Amino acid sequence: MNKPEIRILEGLAGARAARGVAVIIDVFRAFSLAPWALARGARCVVPVATAEEAFAFREREPGCLLAGEYDGRQVDGFDFGNSPADISRASLADRVLVHRTGAGVQGLLAAENADAIVAASFLTARATAEWLRASGTSTVSLVAMGWNGHEPALEDQACAEYLAGALAGSPPDFPALKRAIRDDPTGQRFFDPALPWFTPEDFEACLDLDRFGFVVVAKPDPDFGLCLMADGGVSPADRTA
Repeated sequence: MNKPEIRILEGLAGARAARGVAVIIDVFRAFSLAPWALARGARCVVPVATAEEAFAFREREPGCLLAGEYDGRQVDGFDFGNSPADISRASLADRVLVHRTGAGVQGLLAAENADAIVAASFLTARATAEWLRASGTSTVSLVAMGWNGHEPALEDQACAEYLAGALAGSPPDFPALKRAIRDDPTGQRFFDPALPWFTPEDFEACLDLDRFGFVVVAKPDPDFGLCLMADGGVSPADRTA
């Protein structure tokens, strides 16, 4: 099988430019939250651009739950913030989780020119690389979303480099990447008492390499529109519900 062309792009502009399979990367925290939600039994995760869309969705589907943030903080009226650690303890069996964030979700919705869309983080890195190899795609667009889709962030760039290496059969040294991310300003915020909406638990929940053996794929749903779902199955070891 021929190796795909790998493109590393950044931010919302990169998401719009993505072709082939778009891999939208948001380590802190959107696409670390999504696999935790699916592992906790969520039926699907529905990305929306604004809080207003999320509230309107709940009007139509009263049983759904809302998760997300503006500038890192939980949206007033939402059931959850953007915390993977909180979601890892939630009971989500067969619930629809509606998700709004400033970076990953926006990139997912912006990748309209891609043939397929995957949401990725370190939690699903190996499964994502294996899925991409098996897909037979000629182009993989790795999009490091950064802070609010505009400012580069080391954790997303590092995840893009890790996935590119994994696709080539030689991923970078993850412990070294994790140390660098921990020392970077975006990692430091999880240990800053002045920013209680970022927690050390979230840092660890986002940097648990290959925690899950499934891929998070965006698929159209006749009832809910674009949805994030687990592809490749959820093994008993993955499912934490």
